[in-house]
Amino acid sequence: MLPIETLLAFFSAALLLALVPGPDNIFVLTQSIFQGKKSGIMVMFGLCTGLIFHTLAVTLGVAVIFQTSAIAFTILKIIGAGYLLYLAWQIFKAPSEKIDTKNNRIIDYKKLYYRGIIMNITNPKVSIFFLAFLPQFTNPNLGSVSFQMILLGGLFILATIIIFGMIALLSGSISQVFNKSEKSQMILTKLASFVFVALAVKLITTKQ
Repeated sequence: MLPIETLLAFFSAALLLALVPGPDNIFVLTQSIFQGKKSGIMVMFGLCTGLIFHTLAVTLGVAVIFQTSAIAFTILKIIGAGYLLYLAWQIFKAPSEKIDTKNNRIIDYKKLYYRGIIMNITNPKVSIFFLAFLPQFTNPNLGSVSFQMILLGGLFILATIIIFGMIALLSGSISQVFNKSEKSQMILTKLASFVFVALAVKLITTKQ
């Protein structure tokens, strides 16, 4: 079992890393603003499910493939960038309408959950990051390294739930401001679309 000091140090680092702007927390932010905090929370759970995949990938050694194989890394990178562009197009072509802060319209929460999963697992940078980050806190002398990796992955997911959950709750209230103006929402929609295009370009130009 890892010492409590190590676990606390890891958890503190995970909280800080979850705050760093990136595709995942930006997606939670935009969905919370457009469709309410519940939508943002469902996206968050989808993203965290994706983190389970990355934790297992690192534990089982699958992440090494993305680190050593340029072809595998490029394929997954293209898929991830393509999905970001798809999301950008879906947001861009969406008709301008008032944001439903009371969730009166039907929202497919299951679809949002799956979107979160796909967006997370198609980003090879997450697996490579886990491969570099998690082992720094393991100690072969303290038992199974695989168990330690899973434990650390679980703590990282908990930190993500805390930070992303706060983002969803806080940004959900922002939608009330944009609900007062159809023009404001149109501007926000185009801006969000641009952000996802920029994230796609950043991902596709990322090197191993």
